[in-house]
Amino acid sequence: MSRFSSFKQLRAACLDLPGPDQSAADAAAAREAQLTKPPGSLGRLEELTAWLAAWQGRTPPTLGTCEILVFAGNHGVAAQGVSAYPPEVTTQMVANFTAGGAAINQLARTNGARLRVTPLDLDRPTADFTEAPAMQEAEFLDAVGIGYDQVTGESDLVVLGEMGIGNTTAAAAISGALFGGGARFASTGTGVGRDGFGRKRAVIQQALLYHSDVLGDPLRAAAAVGGRELAAMMGACLAARHKRTPVLIDGMVSSSAVAPLKALRDDGLDHARVGHKSADAGHEFLLQELGMRPLLDLGMRLGEGSGAAVALLVLRAALACHTGMATFEEAQVSGKFSS
Repeated sequence: MSRFSSFKQLRAACLDLPGPDQSAADAAAAREAQLTKPPGSLGRLEELTAWLAAWQGRTPPTLGTCEILVFAGNHGVAAQGVSAYPPEVTTQMVANFTAGGAAINQLARTNGARLRVTPLDLDRPTADFTEAPAMQEAEFLDAVGIGYDQVTGESDLVVLGEMGIGNTTAAAAISGALFGGGARFASTGTGVGRDGFGRKRAVIQQALLYHSDVLGDPLRAAAAVGGRELAAMMGACLAARHKRTPVLIDGMVSSSAVAPLKALRDDGLDHARVGHKSADAGHEFLLQELGMRPLLDLGMRLGEGSGAAVALLVLRAALACHTGMATFEEAQVSGKFSS
């Protein structure tokens, strides 16, 4: 039985959200002010430790147990020629994850993070959303519930990633459904040529026109033009909020997957940070709509949670400075540096 029985129940869960622990954030900020460095000299690293403290509800925060959750799904819209690779690559890549041969395996190992991969009905692609809703209500809610249940609340931080041939088309369609101007979110994805990119833009516009009656509802729109792995990522992000676990979002697909949470409630993604800005052109537009600033910009566009996993190393650097540096008193340094 699915965790969510209706759009109404899921919407209520998306609106009933706990806030941050401000006292923990203030304590982290107070310690930063006492460390042997000019105020603000570590830039965003200082903000990140306060953010971790706020959502973990403790200071100092910790990153001892981190999980990378990768969700995989197949898309009926891939039949429209929007990807350079066939749908069976999704299944083959899941096998590669299992064998330890993908980029995300190496990044998980480097981070000391646990990687868990969840395939969602790979032998049963979603419907081609130019002709029908990608998922009916029950299918969508089931995928959201699967993602929700993957978050135990026992981790210090969760990284979200995905794999799915055709999912950059779904990502652009969701972004267009939520924020308008669907074609501006299109990208080359797996590297389709000029003709393929033109098809992708046309498919997105066709889908948004076909589903125009549901575009005002973020959840119904996500079901109409999304995918199972995107729905699962949204569920995981929602569960992390309910369980007060900070989240690192990956690139374009991950960002679009969780965007309905922001559309439903303006602070719905306050417990999350975007790990990196994808090289996919549409991600910049989406980040502007979400009002989120990525931690890194390395020209990556792989997916799998890879950019967010690299950003986790930045969080570890921030935490190492926060916990390991001496205060002025401890170091017997007289007076603070001038800014």
